[in-house]
Amino acid sequence: MNGTSPDESPDSTTQRIDSFNGEQRVYFVPLRWWKDAQDSMPSESVEKREILYTASCGSSYGGPMKLINNIFNSDILFDLRREGDALQNGETGEASVSGRDFALVSSDMWLQALKWYHDDKNTEKGVKSFSAGGVDRGDVYPVQLRLSVLQETNSLAVKICKKDNSVECFRRACKIFSLDSEQLRIWDISGQTTLFFESDVSNSKDCQQQADQEILLELQIYGLSDSIKLKESKKEDGSTQQTNGITNGMNGGTVFRFGRSNSLSFLGKAGEAGTLGLTGLQNLGNTCFMNSSLQCLAHTPKLVDFFLGEYSKEINLDNPLGMKGEIALAFGDLLRSLWAPGASTVAPRTFKAKLARFAPQFSGFNQHDSQELLAFLLDGLHEDLNRVKNKPYVEAKDGDGRPDAEVADEYWQNHVARNDSIIVDVCQGQYKSTLVCPICKKVSVMFDPFMYLSLPLPCTSMRTMDLTVMSADGSSLPIPLTVNVPKFGKFEDLHKALVTACSLPEEETLLVTEVYNNRIIRFLEEPTDSLTLIRDGDKLVVYRLKKDANNSPLIVYMHQKLEEQFISGKSSPTWKAFGIPLVSRLCDVENGSDVENLYLKLLSSFKMPTEFFTENLENPTEEEATDKTDTDGTTSVEDTNSTDVKETTESLPDPVLRLYLTDDRGNSIEAEMLKEKPVNKSKRLNVLARWPVKELDVYDTCLLSSLPEVSKSGTKRPQESVSLFKCLEAFLTEEPLGPDDMWYCPGCKEHRQAIKKLDLWRLPEILVIHLKRFSYSRFMKNKLEAYVDFPLDNLDLSSYISYKNGQTTYRYMLYAISNHYGSMGGGHYTAYVHHGGDRWYDFDDSHVHQISQEKIKTSAAYVLFYKRLVD
Repeated sequence: MNGTSPDESPDSTTQRIDSFNGEQRVYFVPLRWWKDAQDSMPSESVEKREILYTASCGSSYGGPMKLINNIFNSDILFDLRREGDALQNGETGEASVSGRDFALVSSDMWLQALKWYHDDKNTEKGVKSFSAGGVDRGDVYPVQLRLSVLQETNSLAVKICKKDNSVECFRRACKIFSLDSEQLRIWDISGQTTLFFESDVSNSKDCQQQADQEILLELQIYGLSDSIKLKESKKEDGSTQQTNGITNGMNGGTVFRFGRSNSLSFLGKAGEAGTLGLTGLQNLGNTCFMNSSLQCLAHTPKLVDFFLGEYSKEINLDNPLGMKGEIALAFGDLLRSLWAPGASTVAPRTFKAKLARFAPQFSGFNQHDSQELLAFLLDGLHEDLNRVKNKPYVEAKDGDGRPDAEVADEYWQNHVARNDSIIVDVCQGQYKSTLVCPICKKVSVMFDPFMYLSLPLPCTSMRTMDLTVMSADGSSLPIPLTVNVPKFGKFEDLHKALVTACSLPEEETLLVTEVYNNRIIRFLEEPTDSLTLIRDGDKLVVYRLKKDANNSPLIVYMHQKLEEQFISGKSSPTWKAFGIPLVSRLCDVENGSDVENLYLKLLSSFKMPTEFFTENLENPTEEEATDKTDTDGTTSVEDTNSTDVKETTESLPDPVLRLYLTDDRGNSIEAEMLKEKPVNKSKRLNVLARWPVKELDVYDTCLLSSLPEVSKSGTKRPQESVSLFKCLEAFLTEEPLGPDDMWYCPGCKEHRQAIKKLDLWRLPEILVIHLKRFSYSRFMKNKLEAYVDFPLDNLDLSSYISYKNGQTTYRYMLYAISNHYGSMGGGHYTAYVHHGGDRWYDFDDSHVHQISQEKIKTSAAYVLFYKRLVD
């Protein structure tokens, strides 16, 4: 019930009556439709007082009702007389319902009626539930009424004006409210008409009511069209159009049926896509993670029914852990918008603003994790809707040998004494946590609630890595090598794999490094460091070195060659870094001459065949033939991060190889390496080799520069696959606590690395399963791309539950998936949602389209939403 006429504002004597929030609408529907809907809905959802009004032709506006054949020349005038409480005088029996009986229901009640197809019994039995076909803006249209309260007759004077309504809506209103032959009865189930009388009484206390004072009311007409025969009640055979439903001619034969199967089926035209609940969410800028989680929650059966109802009654404004009901209200408003008939794409700006206010980590427009958003939202909704106003103090007690069932019930009762909401009712379960001290064998048992299960992906335990191995003495070219290592292993695991792959003799050892921009940026020497520190795009070089009893320091050679660059038409010589650094030990090096000889020895395997070099020398290019002038000159190198260093003079360098002492970056030249000068062997020696073009021609620099990535992007590796049950078994397998997660043993009175075991004890109605695809470390994030095979219709967890507490079934059906495509730090989120029968829909931000059931199981599945089946 809202609004004034879109074409003309009401007169100054017309007042607007809005309900509690100014947005609640009143829907005008056939009573038979509503009665059939009641049969599908639980009794507690429809216990409303029904007030009956009958229409009469006599009107306080003067004279009989004015409605002639030319409906465009007259307004519609009639009275509605209040007959009393229908629940008391029992006038709502099936026999009394005719085609001239209508009902006024609130938007909450109307949406609940449309939405009741989510009943679990029908889903399990395979009954095709709500298909959403044909519910669009054409099925709901507004009619503006002007009402006057007649206190002396307990009636409402009604006027439907042409100026307040569009031509088409007024034409339809004339057909609906015609009183030429049969009595028209309206049953107010919304309770809104009582507001008119109460408002009028309040106004009359201060001043005498004016005869022309009016209330402007907008009715949302639903389920009526030109094809409906209003006099069908006279038909006595079983062929009446409204016996089982209402035929809506505006949608070309769309049939709405309510039966006693607790399911609402909308059978639309062939090939027609439905719209109810199939509403996209606009991407506000990297908000696909939020849209994905919201769509999954917006199609969670019990939550949808709850938020389409009068959920505001359960908002806890005093909970210090809550958000004053703002998150619950924002989510409820958003969900109602998504389920509004014919709704177009919804922009969740209000919800996003509330989210950023109470969870600053989600502010701005960066990409985030849909599961992290889901965890916050479920917890926030619970606290906003917690029915417990004053939380009692409870103390967790250890089992101390008591039966597990007794301890588990005690923990659960303590939990619900402080936490009682629709979220707890639907989404929370309980698991058993057992800790065993490895020293004194003390056993501690606790029972904790859970909102979702985070399952590891055990199939991704190994990782394939590509590396380059360099020989110890230059006797062979670099060798590409591929090894398999534990994905979450340590550097010592990589070292063991390399020793085996290289068939390393006793007299050699390995040095693993990371090379970037033709220099070593990291030595991987700490055996306990995690392999997650190595990214797929890194380039690793393994150096085979002779073992040295004295542990001599390393000598690292870096290479530069002279290249010509043309700037503003002038030639400018520049030193350009190239190739893989060469590494050896200083054990046999005494002076600069030894340094040069060792360098040339390490390079020897890169020398090209003599005949190839001779052929090129005898047939120089024209450019080489003309460039014969060599002059002495000096170079000055600035300390920069660039690997390209320009000459400070226009002269060219000496046409011979020169070696310089430098820093570990190869940028700053400290001194030239003189052949007679002794070498300082107390620390690592970094040497920069600068090559003239002619001398470098005898080496194959392409081989020296070839370096693969650890895992080349785009490389097709075999798709790993694992079943959801294997993930669950890995989750339930006992394992030692990490060194940073020690347990204080009450027996030893010390922190111990206890053995932990989890068991499922109590399963919720809605089971949310989070697949742990993302791994984190201080330096990187990584995503596991394994394909998880999960059941759609029958996830049976009966063999994984530790305690059968009388629950009838442990079988679940999949109804939604949050998907993530791409890599960490980016990528894209979507949602797949089950929409009755075998129909699935892909929610990709604002785009919603049907998808084949065979295509919903992919390696992008990230969060799975299951609902419990009912036996």
